Amino acid sequence: MFLPLLAFSSALSSLLIIVFVLTSYSPYSNSEEKLTPFECGFDPLSGMRSPFSTRFFLLIVLFLIFDIEVALLFPILSMASTSSPFFIILALVLFLTILLFGMFHEWNEGALDWITS
Repeated sequence: MFLPLLAFSSALSSLLIIVFVLTSYSPYSNSEEKLTPFECGFDPLSGMRSPFSTRFFLLIVLFLIFDIEVALLFPILSMASTSSPFFIILALVLFLTILLFGMFHEWNEGALDWITS
């Protein structure tokens, strides 16, 4: 009756001992490659409340907005069999015109300029 409980507890304790031994005796190195920022632009040596790049954040928000707008094009294209081609072309042109005006506005505001002079 207690055999499964004994097997589980011995397996769990063995696993915890192995993890403890491996983590306590493993070499730890602070190489320059490990301390460099990876993928997000944050400096790993700075504090947690350090300011982040607003340009990076703005670029991500713009990417998400345009990505969602492109995903909204698919239902318009799926109407091809049920609606007349004139209304589909009109909807696509109107949608892409609004998308282009938004992109030109962001470009004019300087949100797409990554490096400022």
